[in-house]
Amino acid sequence: MTVKSVDVLLVGAGAMSSTLAMILKQLDPNLKICVVERLKSVAKESTDGWNNAGTGHAAYCELNYTPENDNGDVDISKALSINASFELSLQFWTHLVKNQVLPTPSEFINRTPHRSFVWGEKNVAFLRKRFELMSAHHLFAGMEYSENHEQLKEWMPLIMNGRDDKEPVAATNMPRGSDVDFGSLARYMMDHLQNQDDFELLLNHNVEDLKKSSNDGWSVSVKDRDSGKESRIKAKFVFLGAGGGALPLLQKSGIPESKGYGGFPVSGQWLVCEDADVAEQHYAKVYGKAAIGAPPMSVPHLDTRVINGKKALLFGPFAGFTTKFLKKGSIMDLPASIKGNNLKPIVSVGMNNMDLTRYLISEVFQSNRSRMNSLREYFPEAKDENWSLASAGQRVQIIKKDDEGRGTLEFGTEIVASEDGTIASLLGASPGASTAVQAMLDVIEICFSDRLETCGWKEKLKTMIPSYGESLIDDAKLLQTVRKDTLQVLNLNA
Repeated sequence: MTVKSVDVLLVGAGAMSSTLAMILKQLDPNLKICVVERLKSVAKESTDGWNNAGTGHAAYCELNYTPENDNGDVDISKALSINASFELSLQFWTHLVKNQVLPTPSEFINRTPHRSFVWGEKNVAFLRKRFELMSAHHLFAGMEYSENHEQLKEWMPLIMNGRDDKEPVAATNMPRGSDVDFGSLARYMMDHLQNQDDFELLLNHNVEDLKKSSNDGWSVSVKDRDSGKESRIKAKFVFLGAGGGALPLLQKSGIPESKGYGGFPVSGQWLVCEDADVAEQHYAKVYGKAAIGAPPMSVPHLDTRVINGKKALLFGPFAGFTTKFLKKGSIMDLPASIKGNNLKPIVSVGMNNMDLTRYLISEVFQSNRSRMNSLREYFPEAKDENWSLASAGQRVQIIKKDDEGRGTLEFGTEIVASEDGTIASLLGASPGASTAVQAMLDVIEICFSDRLETCGWKEKLKTMIPSYGESLIDDAKLLQTVRKDTLQVLNLNA
């Protein structure tokens, strides 16, 4: 059996692993890094352009990031955090473009206005209050609001044409929003990394098992999925960035921190329009309010997409339930993930989220006529023949044990790391790839804290990400400086 040794082993070749590998190689070119990917291509699961919304989640338009409580108060704290995190991604991509690591920005990111749209007096009142709070903060400077039908027809003609002029409607507009082809972005980064010394990408290889080594590293069993040949990789640090496949691997690690975690898989579908005449009439990402009981990743939106250079429109996603943790996974993924230490949390979540369960079941059995009717709430004049159904990516939400041993269903992302910092995993889905830089900086701070202090990594990070270590939420002047640079370099100015 072949045995090799590396400094860093990354499992999965999507947005998270490509980002972490790129940051680490920028910090220390001498690090020996290996990436193991179970598919034959890079970024073909959740990161792929057709499998995610590509919104460049900055909380400009996603209403689920600004919840309204029973008293009518709107909380924008999560929106502030997500927006600041996305700004870190923009800064890092800007650094890579300037250093010719990434190609012309239009190859992976394009300016696409982000808009929220609601109808009905109650929803209009909510959006108005949300706008007042957000536009008062420097992170959301430049956001526009209107309840005027004529103005909304200029912002989103497909959505307003054929709509009752007396219907109460409202929208916000953020001109500097973006559409990101995260699949292309990850592949560009991996292409660059493959030309660096001490970097290896193993495609079509599956991680079979991983065990703690006596020398504080990890021994990882890997199998070539074509030949069946097995090999072993000894790694000082392991990152599990395999999307829905991360939880089973985390459980195999046996670290105490993994106990009590479970996964709740949610599938999805899009309605897709590639008719150029229709696509050219819509230039925005327009998000509405989620149905009662819907998970956050199922907030309806009508999106302009540019994937592999081709423009299209996507509407959805329509959620569903499957026991697979990956789009190309196994129906046994969920049953195999149920262990003695997470059984109670999983059962508890199932019993306490019946509205979500009912919603997902109804989505599974939804007809094409029903899906088109949902689309027509946003695009009244949509024609059946212009739209086809496509599968979206698979998402696995976090189930974690609470203080009383029961379970809670989390809709964010979470890093789970061993106490000694030799292994870390990213669990969860939303906002996902958009905040990959922030998430991977968190991994570095948890697992490479000594090098941050002694190897000059903090200073290097500051050159790549000028706002690193400071708060864009609190520092309006700093935000203005870094945003001016990122918008110019990435061609996102309105």
